[in-house]
Amino acid sequence: MSDKIKRQRRTKIVATIGPASSTPEVLETLFTAGVDVFRLNFSHGEHADHAERIRMIRELEARTGRPIAILADVQGPKLRVGRFAEGRVTLIAGQPFRLDLDETPGDSHRVRLPHPEIIAAAEPGSHLLLDDGKLRLRITSKGDTHLDTEVVTGGPLSDRKGVNVPDVVLPIPALTDKDRRDMAFALEHGVEYIGLSFVQRVEDVREAREIAAGRAWIMTKVEKPQALEDLEQIITLSDAVMVARGDLGVELPPEEVPLVQKRIVRLARQLGRPVVVATQMLESMISAPAPTRAEASDVATAVFDGADAVMLSAETAAGQYPVEAVEIMNRIVARVERDSGWQNQMRASRPAPEADTADAIAAATAQVATTVGARAIVAYTLSGKTALRIARERPECPVLGLSGTLSAARRMAVVWGVHAMGVAGHNAAETMGDVVRQAARSAREETFAEAGELIVVAAGVPFGKAGTTNTLRVATVE
Repeated sequence: MSDKIKRQRRTKIVATIGPASSTPEVLETLFTAGVDVFRLNFSHGEHADHAERIRMIRELEARTGRPIAILADVQGPKLRVGRFAEGRVTLIAGQPFRLDLDETPGDSHRVRLPHPEIIAAAEPGSHLLLDDGKLRLRITSKGDTHLDTEVVTGGPLSDRKGVNVPDVVLPIPALTDKDRRDMAFALEHGVEYIGLSFVQRVEDVREAREIAAGRAWIMTKVEKPQALEDLEQIITLSDAVMVARGDLGVELPPEEVPLVQKRIVRLARQLGRPVVVATQMLESMISAPAPTRAEASDVATAVFDGADAVMLSAETAAGQYPVEAVEIMNRIVARVERDSGWQNQMRASRPAPEADTADAIAAATAQVATTVGARAIVAYTLSGKTALRIARERPECPVLGLSGTLSAARRMAVVWGVHAMGVAGHNAAETMGDVVRQAARSAREETFAEAGELIVVAAGVPFGKAGTTNTLRVATVE
């Protein structure tokens, strides 16, 4: 196996695909540079575009022999004001401004708000944020068809700019009709993760899970302050979590966002859910060949916090330097993980195992691997959950995740420290001896261990049944 495809780091990299990265050549270069998961943003592009990108990723996977995960990120509801008679107005702080259901083009005194649910749910004293938070309005009174507001922060406002309502839980489902069509398309094309936007309640996640029906894992994007009120239940019901700092930063004060990020990462780790930190990580590299020092520090902070993955958005989708962005992110992550302070942090922040056999085995596996100086832990897993449980311990040696299905191996591509493989004969194992021999062979072939070195194998008996991790074995590679 090529050393280029055996990552020299544990934290994974997610990269968004777009106009700047939608050729086989660029995709392969990005993968070689360090991308583990490719994100498709369904806010942009047609189904035909996404189908072609999926085809190219699967061909790349076949050429390289490495499982690659695809994250289909659905758009969610987009709340926007209507149009203006002259296309643009300027709102002045202190002036009154009305939002209503009238379809007449707006002016400096009013504009259409084509979302009666906002008018119904909002209350005097609540705030509305327009154009990604650049303008702020405070609601002074309301009627059945309008909201009267006072401009708190003014500025230019043009057609179809976005509306955020940070103070109110809106009676709007996370999935629109477009999202349902996009989900159906993505599931039909076999993606590994569905990125779920606009989550406010546990019910939003439950609905997406029912649609996915196990065909893909649900990655809940925490981007609404309302989700923070029920965060533990939302994460528990999710398969993975994304800290979507862009939208979260619009609706929360800037000083709150770093604390919320740490809270989400910490809770996701405790609950054993992969967690991705996203948005504006290397934003300046959309147009510059190198990041700012603050951006490099931002990436490093996410790694120190123990995030499973860090994500690039516009940097790789539409930026001028997509490959360079991945390369520098790879370098930052790898450098942090060589630091003794990071290693101490991972040891100190291990969550207590749950009171069940699978968690006890996972914790013991990490401890035994350290004690005996094992070169690798081999997680023999049907669904990927065994590898996920072991990764939660942040072990000091690599985790080789062996699954009998390629789909499960792909899902592990976002999980911290896991080098995933789909292996022939996985489901035919009948004894622990079969499992150990296959684990040792895979560890040797993937260059994680040489003859005479130790590995630790975790598996479940009976074999081929998900959720039965109950066996640990120390073995010598022959």
